Amino acid sequence: MPVEVAFFDADVTVPLGHSLCGGWIKPALKIATPLRGLGFVLRGDEPPVVVLALDWCGVSNEAHLRMREILAQAADTTHERVALHTVHQHNAPFLDVAACHEIARHPELPPICDLGWWENITGKLAERLRHSLRQRAKLTHISFGQAKVEQVASNRRILGPDGKIKYWRGSACRDERARAEPEGTIDPFLRTIIFWSNDRRLLTLHYYATHPMSYYGDGVVNSDFVGMARDRCAEEDRSPHIYFTGCAGNVAAGKYNDGSPDNRPRLAQRLYQAMRKAEQDAERVAVDSYRWLTHQLFLPPRRQPDWDTLRAIIADRQQSIANRNRSALELAYRLRAHKKIPLTLSRLILHPDVSLLHLPAEAFVEYQLYAQSLVPKHFLATAAYCDGGPWYIPLKRSFEEGGYEVTVAFAEPDSEAKLKEAIARLLQPHA
Repeated sequence: MPVEVAFFDADVTVPLGHSLCGGWIKPALKIATPLRGLGFVLRGDEPPVVVLALDWCGVSNEAHLRMREILAQAADTTHERVALHTVHQHNAPFLDVAACHEIARHPELPPICDLGWWENITGKLAERLRHSLRQRAKLTHISFGQAKVEQVASNRRILGPDGKIKYWRGSACRDERARAEPEGTIDPFLRTIIFWSNDRRLLTLHYYATHPMSYYGDGVVNSDFVGMARDRCAEEDRSPHIYFTGCAGNVAAGKYNDGSPDNRPRLAQRLYQAMRKAEQDAERVAVDSYRWLTHQLFLPPRRQPDWDTLRAIIADRQQSIANRNRSALELAYRLRAHKKIPLTLSRLILHPDVSLLHLPAEAFVEYQLYAQSLVPKHFLATAAYCDGGPWYIPLKRSFEEGGYEVTVAFAEPDSEAKLKEAIARLLQPHA
């Protein structure tokens, strides 16, 4: 049976007044650009595969599983064969059902998400997927290439001589001393894969590891600089482009961005140039099959704070909204872990030399670099920000270094060994 591909998309923009980024920044006051859900379905000798990227901040736990189940039903497959990612823009919604229910007990808190709206959007995505299957095309070739992105990504965590965090560079950084520090550990390359039906360009995928924001928190909903670059390519080519954020838990644009609005189009231009360069240098190969591999991973929650402490923080009106709502999200992960619901990692093999790797949450960039080191002759495009339940997944040593990320890592510090073992299993040669 030949491999067939179908592209589907939907407007997944929040309504005005809806919470953004879990409720601790301004709600949606204005829509500058729509938020988009962009995905594809593969059909062939194996059961169908669905891969989707949403212009949302995150989808976690029960919400992530439920969306995968509904999309799987629409594609006539199983939820293990659905990879659902968020691009992770912050002027965008965050979805977590259990956290929503916890917050609803405290009417003075802003809701994390409107669950009715979310259910409608999920149904809309499923319907768009079903419709796309009527227009599927034969996939005959793929092209794959990479290009260095200049002056966008930098490591957020700058260590001092004592091995502790000296400076922290977020998506925007106004501290000139911090911006003067080296880029630090990043993956400088954007990776691109193009799907072809003979000479007809069907779909283009892009992968790059950085937090995708130039500035946020003003209530203006938009897809930020990564969406600008993606949509420019799609408009010029008159064919779909999908963007995936790689392992960017400790990577952002802070070295090259002081938060000035003028920097958004500049960052978009640099990313766009890399997208076009990657396409120009792409190698083309024939495709006649695909393989989908999965690995179930359980990351135990941190021992502290415990259930009672988290619920006390949520109820404490003296705490900040951010602390209260984030504690609800941490409690949701603890509830999920109590039910022994694992994370699903997956790998899509498109060709003996080309794979897509799908990883959970805000994994540090070192996990992406580790995966590439295991298959140095293989073209590996990594997308993180699947199930966001654990929030950050730092390295084990990061907990001794300190800094923001380890304070919002919901799984135990020994998660590094477990995640690396899972990655290695998915990438082993006989897989």
